[in-house]
Amino acid sequence: MGLLKSIGNAIGGTFGDQWREYFYCDSMPVNVLVTKGQKRTSSTRATQNTKGEENIISNGSIIAVNEGQCMIIVDQGKIVEFCAEAGEFVYDTSSEPSLLYGSLGKNILNTFKTIGKRFTFGGDTAKDQRVYYFNTKEIQGNKYGTASPVPFRVVDANIGLDVDIAVRCNGEYSYKIVDPLLFYTNVCGNVVDDYTRDQIDAQLKSELMTALQPAFAKISAAGIRYSAVPAHTMELADALNEVLSNKWSELRGIQVVSFGVNTIKASEEDEQMIKDLQKTAVLRNPNMAAATLVGSQAKAMEAAASNTSTGPMMAFAGMNMANMAGGYNAGNLFQMGAGQPQQAPAPDAAAMGFAPATNPAPAPAAAPEASEDTWACACGHAGNTGKFCEECGAPKPAAGWTCSCGAVNKGKFCPNCGAKKPASEPLYACDKCGWEPEDPKNPPKFCPECGDPFTDDDIK
Repeated sequence: MGLLKSIGNAIGGTFGDQWREYFYCDSMPVNVLVTKGQKRTSSTRATQNTKGEENIISNGSIIAVNEGQCMIIVDQGKIVEFCAEAGEFVYDTSSEPSLLYGSLGKNILNTFKTIGKRFTFGGDTAKDQRVYYFNTKEIQGNKYGTASPVPFRVVDANIGLDVDIAVRCNGEYSYKIVDPLLFYTNVCGNVVDDYTRDQIDAQLKSELMTALQPAFAKISAAGIRYSAVPAHTMELADALNEVLSNKWSELRGIQVVSFGVNTIKASEEDEQMIKDLQKTAVLRNPNMAAATLVGSQAKAMEAAASNTSTGPMMAFAGMNMANMAGGYNAGNLFQMGAGQPQQAPAPDAAAMGFAPATNPAPAPAAAPEASEDTWACACGHAGNTGKFCEECGAPKPAAGWTCSCGAVNKGKFCPNCGAKKPASEPLYACDKCGWEPEDPKNPPKFCPECGDPFTDDDIK
């Protein structure tokens, strides 16, 4: 009786699986990543395709694939077919023959072979064939937030700043399945019904937060400041994919599509530190330092003028002493700024479509030309052109003549005693032989070379 029953079950099951099946997947919810395909049967009228086994796909069956979906067929636990193109897919390589598809003679022979195989298993199919659909659309709305501050390197080549700070950020990111075969093999496997995103989102978020620090390091090395990160989310997404490539792309077949930043903020101490460093670096420019000094002096003068406790005169005296002790004044700094060469920005050859063949060495700086307006300072530095000495900052001495009373004057009369400016002192040289005395203003009475007496004729 057992053998006869097994023969009956094998024959009945084999002929019940002769009908071609139709597999279809409706629009997948946003929380479903993978779902098992189900055979579609009519619900409004009777159908004869009700006797087949659940996990058997007859040869010639049709699998419909929608946009944003990918389909795979698993036979005995192994992926045998794959389709990522929307439309109708005909499974014509199944190991389960159908008398209703293909060559009739060949299918009859294969059907009897199937009956014989099922008989050896007591009438059971001894086979498992399944259809799985993957959601290949962008999975959006994945929120993230840094539970603890994340290190961020701040680089500013303009002022020579390179410092590590701690930032907090939050926002949303999206990802998608780009390799369903890897996702099935290493993540979801042989699911019964649905594989939802909540089964993997916690792991993805944890790995994303771990990868955020090296991703921040990559974009900060490109000169992007932390306050400008929301404007460079594409670069940040690329950096995250680069960091996560081993775990996500190569292991699970997932990639980050977009990475949105709602807010990114450093601590108040770090922000104040950066502002102070930037402000201090600006003062390296003598003109900016002079302008800052003038502003501070103006405020100090206002405060001194309004001082009622010690009196304005005492306050101004203290301010003058402080200026003398400081070593530099605004005039010195402005003079230093005026002496700095101004460099015009070089044109960008790459942007103009030209690439320089070589990198020529910079030409040596030309030596400053001598000018009649240069003057020598008492400190020994010559070649000053401005109103202050470039070495010590001393003011340029006043031009003029010294009166017998000791006053230095610029006009024709001394304002101190009223004396008239003396005529220019004569310079002598012998009109006979050309000999010049060591002191041209005080020659000897006779020329030591030719003996000719010095007279008004010997004045140059």
